[in-house]
Amino acid sequence: MAQSLIIIGAAIFGILGLVHLMLTFFSDKFEAHNSAVSASMKSERINITKETTIWKAWVGFNASHSLGAILIALIFIPLVIQAPSVVMDSLYYLSLLAFYSAVYLFLAVKYWFKVPVIGFAVAGLCFWASLALSVM
Repeated sequence: MAQSLIIIGAAIFGILGLVHLMLTFFSDKFEAHNSAVSASMKSERINITKETTIWKAWVGFNASHSLGAILIALIFIPLVIQAPSVVMDSLYYLSLLAFYSAVYLFLAVKYWFKVPVIGFAVAGLCFWASLALSVM
């Protein structure tokens, strides 16, 4: 049961990350409602360097953020299927998943919107439950 919960939780991370990545590069969903704001972001440099714009940093952040969520799925789904004891017998890996999901849930509640809140809450419940089942 704990193994299945990890697969479900990791799959949720992967799906949310993939959808986010696709929306980042293949939609206008991350554009501001006010087109002047998006135009300003595309022309305005950031203080840390003159080599990029706020818009490029925004796109890069969204892409890397997506890849972080996808990486959870790419690592833990095959690992828990091919070598379940590596994850299931490791307080480190189980705690890492539980902690990681709590961080993503915190970010979703504080900064994002309902869909990622629900997704990361469900994934987190799966990871925390698998941790609880494994240490019993």
